[in-house]
Amino acid sequence: MEEKKVVLDRRKRLALNIVFMALCGVSGVFIKHLINPVSNVITGALHIPGGVSTAVSLMFLVIAAGVTKQKWCAGTIGLVQGFTALSLGMVGSMGAFLPLSYIIPGVVVDLVMLIPDKGGFSAFLKAFFANILASLSAAIFANFMVFHLPGIVLMVYLIVAALSGAICGLLATVIINKINGFLEEKE
Repeated sequence: MEEKKVVLDRRKRLALNIVFMALCGVSGVFIKHLINPVSNVITGALHIPGGVSTAVSLMFLVIAAGVTKQKWCAGTIGLVQGFTALSLGMVGSMGAFLPLSYIIPGVVVDLVMLIPDKGGFSAFLKAFFANILASLSAAIFANFMVFHLPGIVLMVYLIVAALSGAICGLLATVIINKINGFLEEKE
């Protein structure tokens, strides 16, 4: 009887994880398009193509990975986001390569989240650095595929991506801790 309960608990947890991953994926795409006009004011003043709204969008991949603790969670969500955006015609300047602009940062998040919590590298630091590195990977990929920015402008673009990634990484850690605390109370 106890074994059957454990199997049901695992199935229930997996179903909840899948629903949470889907919500994070949809939220990431929605929020990115919602705040894009505001972030364009910031990046337009700096004469760079972007980097702020992407960090906010990537925060949801970090949150999903931090809450579900599923391996390759962020990459999977990135894959679904990329092909969903492509199928909805939101190709932007990437064209057919749009899914890669979602998948690559997702894989970066997953790789950081695979680091063991031992040795002082806590879940807090993993979420923080995952968002920074994912934002940088998205910026580097966008520059490689589309922008081809010259030296100084590229550096400003990468600094803005890293700073916005850091801010969103801090926010992600707060949200992860709140959700995980709530889930622990319920168990």
